[in-house]
Amino acid sequence: MLRRNVLKVLGAAAAMLPLQGFLGAMRRPLTRRVRPGDAGWPARAAWERLRQAVGGNLIEVEPLFAPCADGTDGAACTELRRNLRNPFFLGDQPGGTQVSGWYRAWTPAPSVYAVKARTADDVAAAVNFARTHDLRLVVKGTGHSYLGTSCAPDSLLIWTRAMNHVELHDGFVPQGCHAAPVPAVSAGAGCVWIDLYHAVTTEAGRYVQGGGCTDVGVAGLVQSGGFGSFSKGFGTAASSLLEAEIVTADGRVRVCNAQSNSDLFWALKGGGGGSWGVVTRITLRTHDLPERFGGAWGVIRAKSDDAYKALIAHFLAFYRDNLLNPHWGEQFHISRDNRLELSLVCQGLTDEEAKVAWQPFFDWAAHHPDMTVEGQLRTRTIAARGWWNVADNPSMIRDERPGAPAHHGWWEGDQAQVGAYLEGFDSLWLPATLLSTPDTFAEVLFRASRFKQVQLHCNKGLAGAPEAVRKEAIATATNPALVQAFALALIADIQEPAYPGERAPDLAAAQRDADAIASATAALRTLVPDAGSYVSESNYFNPHWQHAYWGLNHARLAASRRNTTRTACFSSTTALAARSGARMVSSA
Repeated sequence: MLRRNVLKVLGAAAAMLPLQGFLGAMRRPLTRRVRPGDAGWPARAAWERLRQAVGGNLIEVEPLFAPCADGTDGAACTELRRNLRNPFFLGDQPGGTQVSGWYRAWTPAPSVYAVKARTADDVAAAVNFARTHDLRLVVKGTGHSYLGTSCAPDSLLIWTRAMNHVELHDGFVPQGCHAAPVPAVSAGAGCVWIDLYHAVTTEAGRYVQGGGCTDVGVAGLVQSGGFGSFSKGFGTAASSLLEAEIVTADGRVRVCNAQSNSDLFWALKGGGGGSWGVVTRITLRTHDLPERFGGAWGVIRAKSDDAYKALIAHFLAFYRDNLLNPHWGEQFHISRDNRLELSLVCQGLTDEEAKVAWQPFFDWAAHHPDMTVEGQLRTRTIAARGWWNVADNPSMIRDERPGAPAHHGWWEGDQAQVGAYLEGFDSLWLPATLLSTPDTFAEVLFRASRFKQVQLHCNKGLAGAPEAVRKEAIATATNPALVQAFALALIADIQEPAYPGERAPDLAAAQRDADAIASATAALRTLVPDAGSYVSESNYFNPHWQHAYWGLNHARLAASRRNTTRTACFSSTTALAARSGARMVSSA
């Protein structure tokens, strides 16, 4: 579930985020917004004035499967079915979501109208209209949100997908700041990460810290914190934020950086997408590009349960002693069938250095009588500049629709999650101190894996990262637990797409898997009872979301929220992250 196998290329040669309304809103009563059929719903003339204000870019939104509703396979229905597993196609539909729902949590439901925003002024017009008429307001870039934050029924949608301009800077200085110019890249809120990787790495030969999934929205990832394959070396996307343009709930367009609106700027660095306004443009620092990217991969199966515990413990100790450093990221999986699956990546190493790092473990596995190596255990590196070059990368699937940008493609290993129906999901940051007792840690991982596969994403914890990277991460609003964690444990399962109008999910199977996910998570919590959780990849039903998502930073975020309300940044009673849900309290 949710893993990227980016390594076939070696063998051949990322929301809106799950913040449920405004921080601190749990203490306020539900507010019901005006919905279609209510006396206060805007008249057609009012909608027409909004249409004119946004240059004609107001559209009526239909359910994703509306073209197939009459039971005939017309051209539009045929195109929909042909592209249903293409994440870029889904992001290009106003009623599209890249997850088809979550058991007992949310079901895709289209807005009534959408402003297809092209400028910050378009966004401001939509915000002002929603505030004036007391409407539900929802914001979507690409719709890549596991927790359904980019859709809400009976709402007005601000759709930023068309704001996809990318601009490189040889020397950028944030507005009003007295700082040395640094190389940077600016991106509109509708950009996805492959847009930046293409411009910054493939074309310009530099690196920008972004997400692993190429179709994830740039603005949403930064607001969540933002991890990518090489975060152990470069930190989070939020750490690289230099400046943001945002429309706050009073309809004002603001520039935020370390000098201007500094509290809001800090909150945008991991404090929750759509919680502080609608981000329209961001500027990120870029980095020197390592000469090579690469990885290590393979599968080892233990012949018994005891052997599997020994395998897990041996690998944990090996990882601690050899891989807990800025070079290695991505993940390994602990499964019910006693398999250890390796899918790790590296940066800044040569072929020989990568091979030397892994050879002791590979030799141990190959010669151990209780282990079976399935296929080959391998390492390899390639020129870093070609990592996201879709045309030359056999691990990527190209968006072959007519008119699609030639550089658009997604990792083959991400295909299963496109359109998937989530049965359950949880995440826990695992502190590096657990690696000091690998036998004890292995026993708990084994016990959890009897219920569900446990994926340990080493790039989503910054233990082992350079001290400067860790300090930059601490300076963001993201949960400080991430700098002590060596990995983020993900436990989840999915079904085939189950969009309304396409097929109904298997609810009995979903319940069984949701229970198994909860049991596996409970096993891990015996070691880390107060573990933090990454806001973009988390449990929809987590009752302790404030602490899990932000830890000690939640108090500062809540105070900042109160301060911005007093200064009219949030004079609107319209929640910018509107949707229904277990913790949604400000836009019912």
